[in-house]
Amino acid sequence: MNDYGHASGPMPPGHIRSQIKEHRVVAALVLIGALIGAWLLIRWSLTPKPKPPAPPTVPVSAAKVSVQDVPVSITALGAAQAWTSDVVLAQVSGMLLSVDFVEGSNVKAGQLLAQVDPVPYRAALAQAQGALNRDRALLTGARVDLLRYQTLEGEDSIARQTVEDQAALVKQDEGIVLLDEGAVATAQINLRWCRIISPISGRTGVRTVDPGNLVTATEAGTRTTSGLTGTTTSPIGIVIVNQIEPIAVTFSVPQGDYQRLSEVSDGFRTPLATQAISQETGASLGAGELSIADNRVDPTTGTVKMKARFANTDERLLPGQFVNIQLTLQTLAHATTIPTAAVNQGPNGSFAYVIGADQKVSMRPIKVGWTQDATAVISTGLTPGETVVIDGQMSLSAGSLVKITPPTAAKPPAS
Repeated sequence: MNDYGHASGPMPPGHIRSQIKEHRVVAALVLIGALIGAWLLIRWSLTPKPKPPAPPTVPVSAAKVSVQDVPVSITALGAAQAWTSDVVLAQVSGMLLSVDFVEGSNVKAGQLLAQVDPVPYRAALAQAQGALNRDRALLTGARVDLLRYQTLEGEDSIARQTVEDQAALVKQDEGIVLLDEGAVATAQINLRWCRIISPISGRTGVRTVDPGNLVTATEAGTRTTSGLTGTTTSPIGIVIVNQIEPIAVTFSVPQGDYQRLSEVSDGFRTPLATQAISQETGASLGAGELSIADNRVDPTTGTVKMKARFANTDERLLPGQFVNIQLTLQTLAHATTIPTAAVNQGPNGSFAYVIGADQKVSMRPIKVGWTQDATAVISTGLTPGETVVIDGQMSLSAGSLVKITPPTAAKPPAS
């Protein structure tokens, strides 16, 4: 038997030709398949391929890391009050003859403000002086009699009892003269009080009486006022004179800030620079000094009351006016700063998105040393000149591609 399963011997020619034909067909099919595959591969390689989508670009606002001097300050709500405030009261009763000041004008200490009818008090003074002159004459006569009686007693011409009685009468008359002198002094004081004068230099308010009104030495009415310092009740007098040059501004700070203020001011022996800022416009209303602190912590609020002094020469501050107070503790020179909007908080602390030269962001851990208004002082983590994201952080992650756009301007309120 041979390899084809036939008996050994030469193969038939027809069978050999059939085998050769089959092999040629298979080879042709393989060649055609290879050519088709090669054509498809060449065509695929020549067909333009779609580019992979570019990573999305996130629009953000950015700012440069800068170096500047940063004032470290504390802010609080304050209220201006007169450095000295006096309610001018009538100290004698009577009819008011005149009001001698212009409401809202500045007056000097000792300036006449009003006059009470002095006629009854002049009469009382004359009566007291008359009684004093009479009793002084009686005292003089009693002393002369005492000397005469003492001479007669030395000559044994009068009883000792008479001398002693006369000496007692002299003592009695001396006491009456003292009473009269006191009455004269009282009448003089009352007459002087008919002229109502300003006890201090300051600005007058609105008067509460008019000429012809009856005033009394003891006012029955009261006025209640409220403010940061609480509710106070004061008597209603002729007028209130407030000293506004200088003027005081009172405010309260948390007890923690009180400790810092005490440290930087050497126990408030060194005045601290203080600014009064308008609540309406944000403009400065004047510079002053803080050197007065209360001697207790309010247990209900945990705050300490402070009192700053302002020269107020331009009279921009008035008693009762609410202002914002800014206390400068120190100035951080050449501090590395970024806007506070660039500071983000993560599970590992503060960080900022830093924009690289390839416009991709990286998350940079930072340490914030101090925050003042809209400025954050950076202790470590950033270098001046770098660019940080200040708006659009919610859409970012490490490696995000960004496009810097101008900050969005706030829209004006609809009219």
